[in-house]
This record gives sequence, C-alpha cells and structure tokens, in this order.
Amino acid sequence: MTVGSHADFFAGRTVIEVPADGPLPDADGPTAWRIAANDWDNSTDHKLNPQFRDAFERFVDRAGESVEALVIGSWGYAAFNEAPIVQLCEAAPRLPHLKALFLGDIVAEECEISWMRVGDVSPLLTAYPGLEVLRVRGGEDFRFSPVRHERLRQLEVQSGGLRPAFVRAVLDSELPALDELELWLGTPDYGGETSVADLAPLLAGERFPALRRLGLCNSEIADDIAEALAAAPVVQRLEALDLSLGTLGDRGALALAGGQPLTHLAKLDLSHHYASEDTVAAVKAALPGVWVDLSDPQEEDEDEGETYRYTAVSE
Repeated sequence: MTVGSHADFFAGRTVIEVPADGPLPDADGPTAWRIAANDWDNSTDHKLNPQFRDAFERFVDRAGESVEALVIGSWGYAAFNEAPIVQLCEAAPRLPHLKALFLGDIVAEECEISWMRVGDVSPLLTAYPGLEVLRVRGGEDFRFSPVRHERLRQLEVQSGGLRPAFVRAVLDSELPALDELELWLGTPDYGGETSVADLAPLLAGERFPALRRLGLCNSEIADDIAEALAAAPVVQRLEALDLSLGTLGDRGALALAGGQPLTHLAKLDLSHHYASEDTVAAVKAALPGVWVDLSDPQEEDEDEGETYRYTAVSE
C-alpha cells in the first residue's frame, strides 16, 4: 500500500495551497501554507527543480514574515529532482516565525515513497532553532545526522523503509523538549532493516526525557517491538503508544496485554493489525479506561503454504 492523500491539517492548522499565480487566498484561522511544483522537467541529474525554486521564492518574498507552518509538496519529480533542503535553510532569515515544517507531502501518483530522494534533513533543525514540529517523508537517500535542538517537540519520520543509520542518528540527537516521536520503520525490501536492538536506548528510557507519545509504526517487526515494549522502561512515562500501520498479530498484541501495566495510557493505537477477534477482545478487556484502537483488521495472504503480512505503506 502507499500514501494516497495530501495533508488537510498539519500542526493544528488548516493546509492551504499556495496558488501558482495571483494573490494568496484569505486564511480564516491558523494556516499551514503548502507549496508544490508538479511539473517533470525530464532531468535526471538531481538538481533543484526551477519551477519549485521560483514558486518558493515568490511565496517567501510575499509572506515569509507571517508564516508559522509550511508544507512542502512535490519539488518536481521527487525521484529525480533534488529536495529543496538547501533552499529552505537559506530562506531561514526570511521565515523568522516558522514553527512547523512538513517536507514531503507527496502521494503515490506523484512519486512512490520509496523513490523520494530527500538527503540529510538535519540541517533544517540547525537552520530553524525555533522549529517545534518537523515531519519528513522519504525513502531513497533519506538521511539524518545527530543534532541538538532546544525547542523541537514533535518529530515524525514517514518511510516505507527506514534505515538503521537514520534511526540511530535520531537516537543520538539531543532533543530535550521532544515529547512526541513517530518513526515509520517499514520493511527490509525498502531498506527498513531497523531491529529491536537498534531501538534499545529509546526503549530503555535513556533518550528524550520529555517524551510522552511514542510511535513505532508501519513496521514489519511489529510483533518483536511489542514484545520488547511489554517490559520496556520507556513505557512507564508515556501517555500514548502507537504501533499502527504494521504487521502486529496475536503474539505482539498478547505480549502487550500480558506485560507491564498499560492502564496509565490515554491511548494505545494498534490499528491496521493481523490479530484475531479473540485477541482483540482480550486486549480491550485487559485495558479498561484506555482508548484502544484496533480498527482496520487485515487478513494474511497465503501462497504455496507460506503466509504474508504487509505494512500499510511500503513502496
């Protein structure tokens, strides 16, 4: 499966498209401005798409001083054109109030998530010390470097296959204000070879002292992660735990229900799962007072005696 729709809301704000020509539309309430250039310039040399470059510069010249949230859609064809990270960093002095940034609001018909060339997204945090929310989506050449940032509260990384080096770099970062972390781990077919061992510093509660919401989503090893979380110290200080979009089955779901107490959670999201009806009932019965989301049940595929489960987003 793939990502099928653009964001309507981001960071508590309504997303409004920046028109190619003419004045900006009136914004009624908090706004996240979305900029995209969907033309394919037939270039394969990974340069910055000129249409996106020019559209972004026009927008920043007109509205940069007032912008608090920004959504970056297609930057040309994201499999070939360079992601506008350098341009975004250079524009930081003209976006002095930017608090929320989404890089990669791109759906499958524009570019498959695993084909999106993004590069190292960490310079965005260095360029914007006031940033509070960062969401990034990508697959090909998708990187992160350890960084310190004092104000980032929410980091969301969406991928069909998140490489272990990316995860380790996030966990090596100093993010004292981070209270929400969501990582889409994906599948090995698209580079998502992150293991439970790679997550050990996070699960042990050694990282991110302000963390209250943890998402380890879209994972092919959801059962292994659930078993680790059943005794992980980090869970004790969480308010919300999210294992959605992955391949969670009876083994992982029952491990959570039978492990350390989870009744302190406000929400446990296990949607898009492969658990049986009996297991669903057992999990809900074990967690009275917790909002448990076990929607979107899936059926295993079988071929020549082998069974297969699929994450919600891969290619």
